[in-house]
Amino acid sequence: MPAGPLQRRIHLASRSPRRRELLAQIGVAFDTISFRSAAREDAALDETPLPGEDARHCVERLARSKAEHGCDLVRWRRLLPQPVLAADTTLELAGELIGKPADADDACRILRCLSGRSHRVLTAVAVAFQGRIELALSDSVVRFRPLDDGEIARYVASGEPLDKAGAYGIQGRAGMFVEHLAGSYSGVMGLPLCETAQLLRRCGVLP
Repeated sequence: MPAGPLQRRIHLASRSPRRRELLAQIGVAFDTISFRSAAREDAALDETPLPGEDARHCVERLARSKAEHGCDLVRWRRLLPQPVLAADTTLELAGELIGKPADADDACRILRCLSGRSHRVLTAVAVAFQGRIELALSDSVVRFRPLDDGEIARYVASGEPLDKAGAYGIQGRAGMFVEHLAGSYSGVMGLPLCETAQLLRRCGVLP
C-alpha cells in the first residue's frame, strides 16, 4: 500500500476504549468511526461464530468484515480516505469459542469455566485501504489460577467483564486472576501492538 499525504492518520472501526488507548500508546493518530447500531443488529458487526467455525477463521472473518464495513462508512459519510483499522478478539477453551457474556449470569458461568485452566486468546487485526485488506493474527495462551465463587461474584458485580470477550479484562481487576501468559499482553487486551505496527508500516502510517 503506497504512502500518501493523508495516510498519517487512520480510521479506527471499533467501539473499544482499550484499542483507542493502545493505538495512542504507539503514537498512531486516529479518528474513530461511530457505528449507529448495536453489533447484534448489524450483520456486518455481528460477532456470532458460524456453525462449526474455528477460532482463527472466526476472528479473521470478523476483523475483515469490520474493516470492510468501516470502508463503506468512510465512503458513505465522505470522510477522508485514510486506512481503516479493525480488530476482533475471541477466546477458545477446549474447542469452544467464548465471546462477550450475554449478562452477569453468563459472565459468572464463563469465569467458572476459565478457573484453574488455560485458554487461548486470539485477536485478528485488519487494515483496509485502496481496495486491499491485510490481516495479522495474535494467538496467546492464558492460564487462570483457581477462582472461588465469591471473587467471581465480586468481579462480575464491578461491571468490568460485561463488554469483554471471555468476560474479563487482563488490564483491569482480572489481572490478579492470571497465573501465566504466553504470547501478547496487548493482544489479550484486544489489539496486539507488534502485529498492528507491522500492518501500519506497510500502509505508510508508521515509519
